[in-house]
Amino acid sequence: MRKSYLLSLVYSLFSIIVLAQNKVQSLDTIQQLDEVIIRANTILGNQFVAKNRTGSAYYISSKELTSFSATDISQVLSRVPGINFYEEDGFGLRPNLSIRGTSPQRSSKITLMEDGVLIAPAPYAAPAAYYFPSILRMEAVELLKGSSQVQYGPHTTGGALNMVSTSIPESFEARFKTNFGSFNSSQILTSVGDQNEQFGYLLEYANYNSDGFKNLDSNDNTGFDITDVMAKVRWSSSQNATNPQYLELKYHFYDELSNETYLGLTAEDFNENPYRRYASSQGDLMDAQQKQFMLTHSVEFNQLFKITTNAYHNEFTRNWYKLDDVIYQGNKQSLAKVVSNPDQFSNHLALLTGTIDGDPNSLLLKANNRVYTSKGIQTKLDRHWYSSNGAFNDIEVGMRYHYDKEDRFQWEDGYQLINQDLVKNSDGIRGAQGNRISSATAFSSYALYKWKHNGLTLTPGLRYEDITLDRLDYGSSDGSRVGSDISERSNTVRVWIPGVGFNYTKSSQFSVFGGIHKGFSPPGSKTGEKAESSVNYELGSRFSFGPLSGELVGFINDYENLLGSDSAASGGTGSLDQFNAGAVFVHGMELLLTYQVINTTKLKWPLNFTYTLTNAKFETDFNSSQDLWGSVEIGDRVPYIPQHQWNVNTGIVVPRFELNFNARFQGSFPTLAGSGAEAQPLDSYLIVNAAAQYALSDQIDLKINVINLFDEVYAASRVPAGFRAGHPFGIYAGLSFNL
Repeated sequence: MRKSYLLSLVYSLFSIIVLAQNKVQSLDTIQQLDEVIIRANTILGNQFVAKNRTGSAYYISSKELTSFSATDISQVLSRVPGINFYEEDGFGLRPNLSIRGTSPQRSSKITLMEDGVLIAPAPYAAPAAYYFPSILRMEAVELLKGSSQVQYGPHTTGGALNMVSTSIPESFEARFKTNFGSFNSSQILTSVGDQNEQFGYLLEYANYNSDGFKNLDSNDNTGFDITDVMAKVRWSSSQNATNPQYLELKYHFYDELSNETYLGLTAEDFNENPYRRYASSQGDLMDAQQKQFMLTHSVEFNQLFKITTNAYHNEFTRNWYKLDDVIYQGNKQSLAKVVSNPDQFSNHLALLTGTIDGDPNSLLLKANNRVYTSKGIQTKLDRHWYSSNGAFNDIEVGMRYHYDKEDRFQWEDGYQLINQDLVKNSDGIRGAQGNRISSATAFSSYALYKWKHNGLTLTPGLRYEDITLDRLDYGSSDGSRVGSDISERSNTVRVWIPGVGFNYTKSSQFSVFGGIHKGFSPPGSKTGEKAESSVNYELGSRFSFGPLSGELVGFINDYENLLGSDSAASGGTGSLDQFNAGAVFVHGMELLLTYQVINTTKLKWPLNFTYTLTNAKFETDFNSSQDLWGSVEIGDRVPYIPQHQWNVNTGIVVPRFELNFNARFQGSFPTLAGSGAEAQPLDSYLIVNAAAQYALSDQIDLKINVINLFDEVYAASRVPAGFRAGHPFGIYAGLSFNL
């Protein structure tokens, strides 16, 4: 009944737009949209392609990325309808992103890519994104939703996110950008590159650091220091070659030291001082490095046939050494349990705050030591042609062989607080808190056919995933891994993922699009565990009436089986075992409006508005054994998915000067399954950011940006363990130089 009602609602909205459009007389002719872009590192390539997909798509250009000098991907994507997220550290080091109601924890249910290849540490075996590429060094961000993204997997329910790194310039180019500001924060980005007929190169260096905005009781630093180094080298065939081709090698290195913790605050302490950090978390440190080698080859056999291939090898090592458990008189409790029940565990809380000195080994710091490997080779070919009746035809076929693994080798050391200082008492047994290898071997392929004639475009597609997930557990007492207490398990899943989309362009002012596709996310390695599956629908319109243009979309994600994950980041034990959450029904609406208030050569005043409505509710009763969501009943809202979000972006542009304002509203959302107070919802909040830019010359720009202009104090989340504040007022200024 509800599904039929929603479809009727979407149809009614669509009908209203059609009736309005029929009253508008357009002298424009329908443009031929036969452009085919098949590149090795992009999935869209430009805004033109995004606006003419047969499903929802969004392309964020380099200019949009630099308008607010954003370093947090959440700030960038807040201007895109259909994106749900919650903050964790306030700087976007490990964002929690969701598309159309997928689970946001660690962005593990969306397909993350950089330059067209999978970039999560272990996309199949352990997809939680403990590494996320620095948005500081990206020149574009591409987003696909709905049936538009069947080409990309393994996660096909919500969408695919691709970040495009700086490309080799067509001629000599050097740039330098720096930024300094609040909390002793600084950014440096510099690059140099050149290209002639056959050879090109790019060298890039980026650094982002801060002392952090939280205040440890022990007065230690709560900030971070992140460095990125990237190099690209390209060889191209001569311009008159029979089969033009190029070969490009990319190397990227990432290094992070961040004094981040999972320990938040109790409600009472948050209300008193939201930026406090308990003294017991002073030893918490994330030490991480990521390396990527990527080889790209592209060849054109003729103007109608092209093949591109990527071979890649990613390695991510990290040891997040952080407080995990607290013991009072032999009673051991997790951090999440203590801060959510401070009256029941008042003595444990006193140990965390340092109000009382603990006994030796009363604080246990876990070395979450892991090594991730992700490697593979993928290729895609494109062939297009025209039929005798003038119809445009295109077929794209892709294949990927991929292997990834997570090698977990963890231990816990014992500490105590003495006069607010953390003192080490004992070294834990190596491997005793996790000593296993989880791996995945996957072959995937897809075929997408595009047919276009007289303004109508159809894109039926089919994806295939063949995945084997294995886990080899050496046990807690075999640190040398001799195999004395070994256990193994394996799970195999083979799935066909169909989808079809359409786009009808009535004129350059109006088009309607939609589609239906199967949603899929891989299961865990437990034998017989089912994959996450859903059927997803969307129907929308793109329109333009004079200075007003926009997009309106209705969507449904109908889950047959939603998977939850027992991750420490979401308040669980950290086993990463998945569990069945049953049927979930997600439906909503996305609205994007752009209005040119003034648009002249000397003055531009654009106004952009986005709104997202997301209703995500369980349709099955169950009890989460990991107690992540609590006891779930039919009709409970899915945690951490706000029902309402909106964003307003406006600015004034005159020669040499630009002023921009952004207002982001995040509606209240539950942190546990339930209704009313039992869901423990977080309050809604409104954040306003501002930025200004002045061109001293054609090469030098001065910039200033303000985060949280009105210093709104808000709780961003209650996980991993307690209340966490969002970024307070911060002001940053710098310059950029381009040659």
